[in-house]
Amino acid sequence: MRIEEAIGRSDAFLAFTERLSRAAAVDRPVLLIGERGTGKELAAAKLHYLSRRWAGPLVTLHCGALSPTLVESELFGHEAGAFTGATSERAGRFESADGGTLLLDEIGLVPLEVQEKLLRVVEYGSFERVGSSRPTRVDVRIVAATNADLRAMARSGRFKEDLLDRLSFEVLHLPPLRERGEDIAVLAGHFAGRMARELGFDRGAEFTAAARAALEAHPWPGNIRELKNVVERAVHRADGGTVDDDDIDFDPFCRPGAGAAGMPGAVDAVLSPPPATIPHVSRQSSLPDAVAALEVEWLREALRATRHHQRKAAARLGLTYHQFRGLYRKHAGVLET
Repeated sequence: MRIEEAIGRSDAFLAFTERLSRAAAVDRPVLLIGERGTGKELAAAKLHYLSRRWAGPLVTLHCGALSPTLVESELFGHEAGAFTGATSERAGRFESADGGTLLLDEIGLVPLEVQEKLLRVVEYGSFERVGSSRPTRVDVRIVAATNADLRAMARSGRFKEDLLDRLSFEVLHLPPLRERGEDIAVLAGHFAGRMARELGFDRGAEFTAAARAALEAHPWPGNIRELKNVVERAVHRADGGTVDDDDIDFDPFCRPGAGAAGMPGAVDAVLSPPPATIPHVSRQSSLPDAVAALEVEWLREALRATRHHQRKAAARLGLTYHQFRGLYRKHAGVLET
């Protein structure tokens, strides 16, 4: 997420922003705790640029993306010959962040033996590269981020209590999107406008009342990252830049015509089997008229069963949404009477 995406007007967001701004001014470690997709890396960037270190480097290490054997080398660097493949000396992230801020994302995944060296850096500002006994001094502010319960990990011996104490000078809890109801429309409008510009729309993207209601009713387990994906996908699929609730797809993995049994975690769109009977059609009717009558009957039944949710009705009939829309437009005059 980009730094301009730190927007909102809800009480929860404004309270968090105020605490973050106050913490930025104090040159001490900060621990960011939040669910996935809440913007922990974005919050760390704001901490950095609001601090006195704003002109220095902001360096990030995603600890979960590295094997335990590589974390130490990435953090502290290594000397030539320190291990197989270390053909030359290499500076680590701490040296790269000297004079600035180092974000340790997913700090809970750092191995215990590396946590010991981290503790020394926090306390004394020095460390040794892998394969060296010469201390290297740095001036780095550490910001750590996690969605894990570090206190429970410390109690069970999986995280060093001393390190947790040093990192938690200030602990900032990022509010999940479900607690930021007023911000959903603000963020959705931001993401939609940017996507509309990317697609070259003459005018921006707009949401119907039904679309806004659908967005605000969703629990957003993936938070802002999920909202961004859902909104951008909806703008891409919408006709003419107006997003209706039928354009909003919260689960793109749900295959049309397949329910939760066919895709773990998918929305069960197939509520019940389509009608098994064919409506009575006069023998005097032409084949096209008989087919049209059958299409209308099945469309009506699917819409009735799904409470006129067109995307679910399409899945119920085994159609893609765009196939369903084509049929609906074909028979709109009859269906709307």
